[in-house]
Amino acid sequence: MDLHHILALNSGSSSLKFALYTFHGAAEQLLASGEAENIAAQSARFWLRDGNSSSVLDQARAIPDHATAMKIAVEELMAAKFPAPDAIGHRVVMGGSHSAPERVTLELLSELLALIPLAPLHLPAEIKIMQAVAAHAPTIPQVACFDTAFHHSLPELAQRFPLPRKFFDQGVRRYGFHGLSYEYVLQQLGPAAKGKRLIIAHLGNGASLAAIKDGLPVDTSMGLTPTGGIMMGTRTGDLDPGVLIYLVRENRYDASTLEHLLDQESGLLGVSGTTSDMKMLLTRRAYDPHAAQAVAMFCRSVAKEIGAFAAVLGGLDMLVFTGGIGERARAVREEVCRDLNHLGVKIDPARNDSSEEVISARQSACSVRVIATNEELMIARHTRALIFGR
Repeated sequence: MDLHHILALNSGSSSLKFALYTFHGAAEQLLASGEAENIAAQSARFWLRDGNSSSVLDQARAIPDHATAMKIAVEELMAAKFPAPDAIGHRVVMGGSHSAPERVTLELLSELLALIPLAPLHLPAEIKIMQAVAAHAPTIPQVACFDTAFHHSLPELAQRFPLPRKFFDQGVRRYGFHGLSYEYVLQQLGPAAKGKRLIIAHLGNGASLAAIKDGLPVDTSMGLTPTGGIMMGTRTGDLDPGVLIYLVRENRYDASTLEHLLDQESGLLGVSGTTSDMKMLLTRRAYDPHAAQAVAMFCRSVAKEIGAFAAVLGGLDMLVFTGGIGERARAVREEVCRDLNHLGVKIDPARNDSSEEVISARQSACSVRVIATNEELMIARHTRALIFGR
């Protein structure tokens, strides 16, 4: 059987996660993983662990940009004697009309450059990383795995905004994001998701939900960009358009100022006035009313979206929490589910506190689960399949 080593790169606005996998027939194994954190900041950090989660390297160091972070990751993997990758896969937040993973080519990079206005926090860094790999290792095949591809089959009713039809034809539509995470969760559920009316809540610093019926997405919370949907760490989520008109007219905000406000100053950070970190907010809410309000608004935002999606689905058979907050913040899961009894949602406090995979009570009509997502493994699987046909 062929042996393949795949490096998966998952770029965030200020971070680069990576994971090296080996595939041998049907077997897949994590060899190493790591992250460059707080890129371009004085607090930048790089860490690397082996497949058993043992630390190989953990240090503060200068990481001026994402291309440098990628170079450091490859160099440290080689220095630690991990095998060189046979192919590299990338998470690409915005894929536009692309409905499946594709090999990285000059033509594709040109198309992605044109999409930067739809994902300005993520796409520039992702493109630079792909360009850097092509420059330093031109013989290694690269694959772009689009977060939007999962939602490509959304019904047109879900894709359209209530705008004149010409804008839809120009590409102003709901694309949806976090598709690699949703796809991984569905693979983990396997037969348990068959025929089910399912909502997956990917809750992290960036957060969204997807309504899925018979394995296919029928709606999702994020829209044209990753700014829309529910309240997030530093992003507003959906907002009355009149607020933006007011800020332009009365405060003389321009596009750049608005973008910074909506993407980097709002959400949990904006409401709390202190931090976007949910763990810190949960700790502080007992004595900080602003922290308590931020948490309450976040949970209410998620619960409202679940209620709306249950209406779209015609009921709810399963609710899945994933993402950093969804997997680790049991208090958030409890608060989100507290007022969903009318949808058959009832969680078991003991199961929830221990973060078992199934946290619903035995009498709950709706199964509630916690599944750790793995976007890097999904990237590696797609890359292997496209390059090596497996």
